Amino acid sequence: MSKLGWFAAGLGLGALAVIQLRDNPKAQVALDEAIAAAKDFSQAVAAGYQEREAELTRTASKPAPKTAAQPAAKKPAAKRAPAKK
Repeated sequence: MSKLGWFAAGLGLGALAVIQLRDNPKAQVALDEAIAAAKDFSQAVAAGYQEREAELTRTASKPAPKTAAQPAAKKPAAKRAPAKK
């Protein structure tokens, strides 16, 4: 289907949805419930995000525990094989 065909199909489905919402009270109730559920979900996601961000901020602001840092031991240099002639 061409882009114009998809556009016309979208317009038709949108018009059908508007007619259903206007004439059918059950459709309006279903839409209101879907909108309320979407708002609840977005608020839960935002609250979880803020809670996790606060948790990470608290963790980052605490000083790191002091441990006895040992210097890294040097590894012996790898032996190179003699080049073949």
